[in-house]
Formats: sequence, C-alpha cells, structure tokens
Amino acid sequence: MTRSVYVTGIDRGDGRQVVELGVMELLTRQVDRVGVFRPLVHDGPDRLFDLLRARYRLSQDPASGYGLDYHEASAIQAEQGTDELVSRLVDRFHAVARDYDVVLVLGTDFADTQLPDELAINARLANEFGASVVPVVGGRRQTSESVRAEVRNAYRAYDGLGCDVLAMVVNRVVPGDRDEIAERLEGTLPVPAYVLPDDPALAAPTVAQITHHLGGTVLLGDDSGLARNALNFVFGGAMLPNLLNALTPGCMVVTPGDRADLVVGSLAAHSAGTPPIAGVLLTLNERPGEAILKLADRLAPGTPVVAVEGGSFPTAAELFSLEGKLNAATPRKAETALGLFERYVDTAELLKSVQAPSSDRVTPMMFEHKLLEQARADKRRVVLPEGTEERVLRAADVLLRRGVCDLTLLGPVEQIRKKAADLGVDLTGAEIIDPQTSDLRERFAAAYAQLRAHKGVTVELAYDVVADVNYFGTLMVQEGLADGMVSGSVHSTAATIRPAFEIIKTKPDAAIVSSVFFMCLADKVLVYGDCAVNPDPDAHQLADIATQSAVTAARFGVEPRIAMLSYSTGTSGTGADVDKVREATELVRERRPDLKIEGPIQYDAAVEPSVAATKLPGSEVAGQASVLIFPDLNTGNNTYKAVQRSAGAIAVGPVLQGLRKPVNDLSRGALVGDIVNTVAITAIQAQTPTEKAAQ
Repeated sequence: MTRSVYVTGIDRGDGRQVVELGVMELLTRQVDRVGVFRPLVHDGPDRLFDLLRARYRLSQDPASGYGLDYHEASAIQAEQGTDELVSRLVDRFHAVARDYDVVLVLGTDFADTQLPDELAINARLANEFGASVVPVVGGRRQTSESVRAEVRNAYRAYDGLGCDVLAMVVNRVVPGDRDEIAERLEGTLPVPAYVLPDDPALAAPTVAQITHHLGGTVLLGDDSGLARNALNFVFGGAMLPNLLNALTPGCMVVTPGDRADLVVGSLAAHSAGTPPIAGVLLTLNERPGEAILKLADRLAPGTPVVAVEGGSFPTAAELFSLEGKLNAATPRKAETALGLFERYVDTAELLKSVQAPSSDRVTPMMFEHKLLEQARADKRRVVLPEGTEERVLRAADVLLRRGVCDLTLLGPVEQIRKKAADLGVDLTGAEIIDPQTSDLRERFAAAYAQLRAHKGVTVELAYDVVADVNYFGTLMVQEGLADGMVSGSVHSTAATIRPAFEIIKTKPDAAIVSSVFFMCLADKVLVYGDCAVNPDPDAHQLADIATQSAVTAARFGVEPRIAMLSYSTGTSGTGADVDKVREATELVRERRPDLKIEGPIQYDAAVEPSVAATKLPGSEVAGQASVLIFPDLNTGNNTYKAVQRSAGAIAVGPVLQGLRKPVNDLSRGALVGDIVNTVAITAIQAQTPTEKAAQ
C-alpha cells in the first residue's frame, strides 16, 4: 500500500506545481494527516510548501519539510558519493513519514542544481522512500509528436530504474493540441496519461509579484487589485485613441509616468469595462500630480497604479522574463490550478491507484473536499440572486475556477461586470441576467400570476413582483432554467425562502419545510435539525423533520443514526415536552422502520459512548448518533451556535429540506467559503431527479 507519492519531472519549465497541488488535494480528501517533503531546496522560502501549509492547514514544522539545500547536497555527492547523499535524504524523509499517514514528495526542479543525472537521483529517492511516482512532462512550445515521444521516453526512464509509476502527466501543451495529444497517448502506456493544456492565467504574474520583482511603489490600489493577473502588457507611447484600441482584458498598461492622458484614459476604459485591465505601471520614476491621482482613484477604485525607476525598455525586458508562481499569496491561481487538474485528470482513477490508507475520521476539510467533488461529478446550474455582493462574486470566482457547477448571477449586468473587474474576479462562463430588463420577466409574471391567482395577484402586479431578484431566481428554478438557488448574504431568511414557499412548494411526502446544519467537528460530521425554520414543531412535524434529516444525511455520506433529543433519556422523564419527543420517535418508527432511531434521549447519551453505556445500554444509536433532532428552534439554534463557537466546529448551512427543488439560505455573516459550500450542497441536492425525490 502506497504511503507516499513522489511528483517529479524530466526537465525544468514543466509547471509541475499544478500537479503537486492537485495530488495534495486528492490525498487530503482521503486521509487526515498528510505530510510534505522536498528532498532538495534552493535558498529562500519554499513558496509551494508555504501554499500547501496555508491551504491545507498543515501543522507540520517547515524545518521538517526538506532534506538538504542544493549546495550542501552537491558537496556531499562530490566528496562522499551519491550513496551518502541518498542515505542522508532517506533519514530525513523517514523522520517525516513516521508522523503522517501519507507523504507528498516534491521532486527536484532541474534548475541550476549542479547535480549530474538528476532524473536518476529522483528515481532512486522514490525507490528508497517506497514512494510511487507521478512524472510530469512539459509540453510548452512542442509539437504533438514530440510530446508523445517525450512522454514515452520519460515513462521508460523511470520504469527502467525500477520506479512504481502511477501515471504520466503532460502539462502546458498548446490548448488546441490537447485533445489530439491525449488521443495519441491513449493506450500506448501501461499507466494512464493525463494531458493538461497551458493556461495563461497560471503563468501570468500578479500585479503584486510585478511590483515586488521591480521594486516598485504602489501609488494606488488595494489588495484585490494587486492580486490581479497581468495577462499581457501594452506599452503606451502613442496617442490615447491608439492605446485604447490596443487594450486587452487583463492587460497591464506600461507607460512613462508623465503621460497623464494615458493613465486616465486606461483607467476610464477599465471603469467602463471596455476592457477591464490589471493595472498601470509607470516608468522613469515619473509620477502624475496629486490631482491626476485623485481622479484616477475615483475612476477605478482599487485598480493598481505602480511606479518604477527604470525606463520602458529595461522594464519590458524584466516583465517578459517574469513568470507567475503559485504561492500562499495567490489563492486564485491555486483555484485555477486545481480546476485545471480536476478537469483533465481522472481523479477517481488516480486516487484509486494511490491507495492511500483511508481514515475513519472525517475532518471539516475532507467533508468540504467531498462536497466539491460530488457537485462536480454531475454539474448543475445554481442561480445566485445577489450578483453585486462582493462575497458572492468571490465565491463565484472559486466555483467557476474549480468547475463545481454552472452559475447564473442576477443584477444589473454592467454593475456586476464592473464590480468583478474591480475585485479581479473572473466570471468567464457565468450567465448574468438583469431581472429588470430580461426578456424572461413577462414569462415569469404570467407564471407567477397563475400560481397566485387565488390570492388575487394579477399579471400587472406580478410583473413588479418578479423583478425582485429572489422571486426571479426562484422562478428560474421552477421553470427549469436553473437547478437550484442560493441567497441570503444580504437578504433576510424570509425574503429568501418566502418565494420558494409560494412558487416551488413542498414535496408530496413532506409535511413541512425544515433545515439542517452539517456540524463539522474535528473528527466527524454531525447533522443538526431543525435549527433555523420551525419554532415549535408538534410531534408529527418533529417526526417529519427527523425523516427528512435522515435522507439529507445519507445524501451527503453521513450514515443516519437518529437521536430525538430531550431533557430526559428513555423512560426517566415525563411531561408534555418529553411526551412530544416520545410520540415523534414512535411515528418515525412506524413510517420508516428501516431507520435507526432513539428517543427521547439527552445530548450526552446520544454522542458519548460512556454515558450511553450507563443510560441506554445495548442501544444501536446511543453514544454514536449522527443525526440529532432538537425539540424546538430555541434549543436547536442555541446549541448549534454554542458548539460552533465553543468547540470550534464549522457549521455548514442551514440546508433547507422538503422543497420540490433546492433553495438554500445563507447567513448574512456568511464568509466566501460558506457560500462555496452552500452552493455545492445545493448543486448536489439538485442531482437527485425530481421524480425520485418526491417519492
């Protein structure tokens, strides 16, 4: 069984970080404790290790993450031989491996290493580490035939040196050649060969990286602006109309600092969205006057304006040799890289080959990974009514880069595009609709008027109602133009779900609409219901909440063992509140005899085996409950918040259940990650066919 995966190459410039990040993503889905080891390092910070450590919340000491620096390794090899070098690196590796379930090994980079036969060293290290190998071949500026030959040669080289090759990865091929190369490689090797196209956004430096590299001074701009990718460079020296014609989306304008007309014109074009630019770079250490800078700031707030000392020609030489890198300061590049990896690599096949030891623990990160993977497996369209909200736009950026689902954003089109450009958010692939001007408005008005005719709603009144983004989004779901909706980051719960009650309505087998939270604890996921919708459900409603919650839990990989919570356990207590829970428990047993359920039961007896052994010995639920049903909203809402804040749990939800089609509400304090998770959950809910869900 593989305990480590060694990602390596055959030459420099293969963009291997994309593959290393992708493999790390796969490993963290499978196990809780993943270590990272780089046998040889250059002087200075290891940016990829810092990215992995930040993104995957690694507790690993950075000092343990590498073996030797290249200078020391070269000296040892020259003076004492390769065997001594390998021996020292193996010792360092095992010092890491004993503390982790699996280790990702980052091979040498073939760049100014002064090590003879570097490929053979990587192969030997992989063998000594007991690691399986994923070799990466760079395909940039190569023909499809040369790539095919190089991949076959690389496989033979590593296989011939005794390596256990899991798969071959070709990276950075010309996008137009990608399908042809993949087709020509298929079936030619005994292992899978995955082909990834070149993505300009990954190689493009961010404005922050350019500023750092050139020693520039930021005159204007915020963190979002500095995080934008400079996809191209346009050098300004001509008159303004000619410059405007040369601008391309994501370009950085490079101009002498005394050309105030070009600075103002470029930023005005960005403000108008024709096209959005990355920023402006001023050369010759010339800076516009204070009045021009104030105007520029008003025209395009947040867009960077950076001054450097060099002239245009030496600056150009520096810029064209600069390549963007993945690091902890470029989270958008990481999302792009993962999206690319997950789109072109059969991750299920590769993970099966890795055979990393499965963990019985389910950490919050593992649960979140599973959500994205499950949503991506059968992509659905989710409508986001709050299209002008910054957090929603940032979440949309992540969802689109990762290919989690298709998106529709609602709101004024130009306002959304401008806000996205100011934030450096890429909405490529998203549909943007303004309910006020959409051709769908009349159709939706007629549909809503028909649904609400019994309430006296006319088409004229409906025409005004459906212009509201939440009503418009709900009607998109009802009419089959979207599969689900997520709102609530700036709207109340009532404003979000009232349209769903009026339009989508409940499933035939659901008495009420209720909700659950997925409570991600350190080592497991619990399902809490109902903590958001029903204030004081009666016994029949409580039974309905329990059965719905069990279905939802199973849908997301949590085996349902239901605890009907009360202030007493078993037959120890009496009273109206306990009797309600006892009756609800019996109703569930009658309706769904296949479900494991216990109630009434106290929280400690539900989740703690030692307490359960005393209070309810022999119960198949007590001590190991996974679905906890609270008797009323007051108890449920306070409990989930107490656990969230005091135990450091991640609360994902509320997830609504009981509707014919999925609509979910966000907390108005929702973070970007919360929105991403909720959208993924909504997409997964939509994957169940409506007919089946209604049964």
